[in-house]
Amino acid sequence: MGKKILYLLLVAAVAGLTAFFVSKRVTDNRVVDLFSEDSPEMEELLSADKKSVPQRRVEVINVPNFCDAAETDVQAVVYVKVTQKARSRQPNSIYDLLFGFAQTPRDQVGMGSGVIIRPDGYIVTNNHVIAGADVIEVTLENNQVYTAKLVGTDPATDIALIKIDADDLPVVPMGNSDDLRLGEWVLAIGSPYDLRSTITAGIVSAKGRSMPNYSGQYRVESFIQTDAAVNPGNSGGALVNAAGDLVGINTSIISLTGSYAGYSFAVPVNIVSKVVDDFIQYGEVQRAMLGVNISDMTAQLAAQVNVTEIDGVYVAAVQKDGAADQAGVQAGDVIKEINLTPVHNSAGLQEQVSKLRPGEKAVVTLIRDGKQREIFVTL
Repeated sequence: MGKKILYLLLVAAVAGLTAFFVSKRVTDNRVVDLFSEDSPEMEELLSADKKSVPQRRVEVINVPNFCDAAETDVQAVVYVKVTQKARSRQPNSIYDLLFGFAQTPRDQVGMGSGVIIRPDGYIVTNNHVIAGADVIEVTLENNQVYTAKLVGTDPATDIALIKIDADDLPVVPMGNSDDLRLGEWVLAIGSPYDLRSTITAGIVSAKGRSMPNYSGQYRVESFIQTDAAVNPGNSGGALVNAAGDLVGINTSIISLTGSYAGYSFAVPVNIVSKVVDDFIQYGEVQRAMLGVNISDMTAQLAAQVNVTEIDGVYVAAVQKDGAADQAGVQAGDVIKEINLTPVHNSAGLQEQVSKLRPGEKAVVTLIRDGKQREIFVTL
């Protein structure tokens, strides 16, 4: 009986060892085969892998790099702080006499931006930034603070020129706003909400924009419209192209809330340059006048004057003895170009004339009776 049990245990041990070595061999072969590049199992695994993982093609998009323009021009855009001193007032009633002087009048403080355009301290900003200021204080990017003096203001273009007593200052180089194209990238640099040296990017959304004139005051408007974010405090700051050239001075926004809502406007640098040069040379703006009453073209006017394109500026009336009258411009003419530069609307015509001074000559290209004419006008 004991021998029989011992025999059974020996048989079981032999069977167990045999099964173990067979299993290990199979497993080892499976492991070796599975990780062999030429094995069917590996090919099957790789094939299944490719099917299960979606294949994607990654495209590299070239994004414009504004680093050089931003890092250079931000050095020449300044923070402008204006202070209007509190004025004492005379009492207008018994209430004023008894209670009106309980509080001490406070100075009014405003802020904006400015752009250094010459290394000897000339800075351009908006007229509405410094209007009524008793003290104008300029803070540079390096935190140096200067008191500025007013050189000139022009409410018609909303441009002002101030100067600080400093030399060897960084400047933003002047560009050419006529060369701007729709969709071109631009940067707005300024100090919105007292956030110094803020840079935003956008594109040129439109050119030659004007705004409703509810005051009736004479204005020259042919704004560059962009979608670069501009807020209170950006006024007077720089609008530059991707090369870092100044193409406009940020001036206003359209918003129901008073904050940026997608539309910002800048005075073209070609207007700014002429106004600034006048301030420096003459102390005031030398503004040329063409002497016409104008309106934008419409389909009805185009049919009336026998032109096929609804483009250009319609001459509604000619001022007697004005420059246009003396040169032979007539009511009903459609002005197409000033000095070979196309004008598509009234704002565009104003922009081109605003670059000129009294006494200068201009070539006016117009359509009359369906024919094109060139007339020389002394402004």
